[in-house]
Amino acid sequence: MHMGPLTVFAVNPDGVKFETQESEEKVILFLRQHLIVFVPAVLILTLLLMAPPILFPLLLSALGNLPIQLPAGYALVGGIFWYLATFGFALVSFLRWFFNIYIVTNERVVDIDFKFLLYKEFSEAKLSKIQDLTYTSGGIIAAFFNYGDVKVETAGEVPNIEFGAVPRPDKVVQTISELMEESKK
Repeated sequence: MHMGPLTVFAVNPDGVKFETQESEEKVILFLRQHLIVFVPAVLILTLLLMAPPILFPLLLSALGNLPIQLPAGYALVGGIFWYLATFGFALVSFLRWFFNIYIVTNERVVDIDFKFLLYKEFSEAKLSKIQDLTYTSGGIIAAFFNYGDVKVETAGEVPNIEFGAVPRPDKVVQTISELMEESKK
């Protein structure tokens, strides 16, 4: 399956590689959080973009009663700083979504989380170590858009893995279960 740059669910994707992938290992599922998780960020971004034309004139009129005058350039610098911070918020939100990926291979389950720009957390669980698979999908929006959380519980010291807000969680659990059965044979 050919993947676009914003793919959130891909079965047997072409050209997907990750740094600890072994030569015989094949990627079965490639997942990101559902695009619906962007709705709160888009609402906040909209408010941040609309705030300066509304709030700055109110703030300047309130400050107009002060005994000292603020130079007009301060409003320009304040607006530039505001929009720069807004752009930073949008960029960080997108990068956090784009680089947090979940991969299911024929040998293991991998969770790659980018916490900050230069810090990532890599978790994996071999299919033979998986003890339990569950998924939860709660609420009208999750049911309508068919997304939810998949929990992979493992044996021993291997950390449990959670795929947050992924599309088609039932299909993810079914695929991992089938791969576990195949690996036992």
